[in-house]
Amino acid sequence: MTQAELRLCSLLLQEHFGEIVEKVGNSLLRTGPRPLRLLVGDTGLLPDQVKKALCVLIQHGLARYEAQPRGPVEYEARRRRVLRLLRYPRYIYTAKALYGDPGELLVEELLLHGQLPMSSAVARVADRLTETMEDGKSMDYAEVSNTFVRLADTHFIQRCPTAPEAPRNAEAPALIAAQEPYAVPRVCLGGKGKRRHSCDEEEEGEHKAKRQKQEGGSSEAPPDDGIYWQVNLERFHQHFRDQALVSAVASRMDQTSSEVVRTMLRMSEVTTASGASHTQPLSSNEIFRSLPAGYNIGKQVLDQYLALLADDPLEFVGKSGDSGGGTYTVNLHKALVSLATATLESIVEERFGSRCARIFRLLLRKKHLEQKQVEDFAMIPAKEAKDMLYRMLSENLVTLQEIPKTPDHAPSRTFYLYTVNMMAAARMLLHRCYKSVANLMERRQHEMRENKRLLEKSQRVEAILASMQATGAEAAQLHEVEEMITGPERQQLENLKRNVNKIDASENQVDETIFVLEAFIESTTKRP
Repeated sequence: MTQAELRLCSLLLQEHFGEIVEKVGNSLLRTGPRPLRLLVGDTGLLPDQVKKALCVLIQHGLARYEAQPRGPVEYEARRRRVLRLLRYPRYIYTAKALYGDPGELLVEELLLHGQLPMSSAVARVADRLTETMEDGKSMDYAEVSNTFVRLADTHFIQRCPTAPEAPRNAEAPALIAAQEPYAVPRVCLGGKGKRRHSCDEEEEGEHKAKRQKQEGGSSEAPPDDGIYWQVNLERFHQHFRDQALVSAVASRMDQTSSEVVRTMLRMSEVTTASGASHTQPLSSNEIFRSLPAGYNIGKQVLDQYLALLADDPLEFVGKSGDSGGGTYTVNLHKALVSLATATLESIVEERFGSRCARIFRLLLRKKHLEQKQVEDFAMIPAKEAKDMLYRMLSENLVTLQEIPKTPDHAPSRTFYLYTVNMMAAARMLLHRCYKSVANLMERRQHEMRENKRLLEKSQRVEAILASMQATGAEAAQLHEVEEMITGPERQQLENLKRNVNKIDASENQVDETIFVLEAFIESTTKRP
């Protein structure tokens, strides 16, 4: 694990869960699997604090545990899963785009709590949606429940692996995978969302719950008790990959071609494994029947589009047979290679200029070239070409391969060939992306620290205004409270908001690059 990854993981854990969880997580990330005793010694925290931090990490899937045949239970951090904390806003936004407000809040609640039963998630979301509605209106549980079922049917959420009853001598139960990870239990969730009560009513409710607990009485367990659900991040990644592929086809060809590819991906999204290099073969007739209603293109026109996509040099779509009017697949691996290549070319062009990008593309196409060949093919003067090649070589974007004619490796009798190692370049840029995101997060924290006092004052004024509006205060009184924040302070707050928004947007843009590079590296390493 690189220092850049470790730094980013620490910042993410601290931002989402606080300092104690960050200390425990950081210790696990640095040292690998460890028992509780060593964790307590390494972090300098109390055993109870370490146990609670481990509970939080396990609840959110950021750590796992394993019982050793001889010795104590060992805990291990899941590095890749910790890095996914960066992508939480994107998961929530995607759920909103696909399934509206109920979908957005369901995914948000599951990410916020790590795992929840269906009944609990539906009730929480219905209550939150009711809060935003006009007085007298409320959100029906059935509507939220239907969205939950749709999310499960499209595999965006899944059941958590269940832990069986452990024998007394076992220190930790072995996790077993649920046989039906997307099967929604038949639960009749009737009712409507509730609004929050006043403070007095809340306190009274808490006292009542405590009295029930002390008297030994317990409320009836929900019908889906013990069945917990979590967000299926791999399915969201599959959706992001499909969206990137469709956008690439649209920019290269036209909107209709991209819609054909979108239809093919939608037909095979549930049947294709997340790490597969191809989608399932689909016949031309099946694709024609599945096209959206708004696209009034004939079967003959569709066949022409499919033939055009199959003949394209990028080979996003390949023809796998002639049955059913011709069967076609989407070549996911080649699509990811093309996306990663385009990302690398764009970065080279931004950092070194269009002439360097020309040399880089030339090396990608020709594979191996001597310096003289680069000068001739790229039509760039010798001095400039040499300077550009050495600059890219120093940044590890291109590599130099020596091929000696004689065993003594004499420079005069050796070929020096420039080439691009895509995997090495992608890994190097991925490392830089991690550093960039960590820098952005630290910059945001610095901005918030510098303006901490002003932010607290702004929050106090907003709270006073909200309470006065609730009691029906006059406009003059409200204006007087607003004047507590002076003009320069208001300007400073606007500047802070603008800077933080820029940092957030930059984080999202870097994360898109991280996603493309990670998907390319994973797809390439999985290939035989």
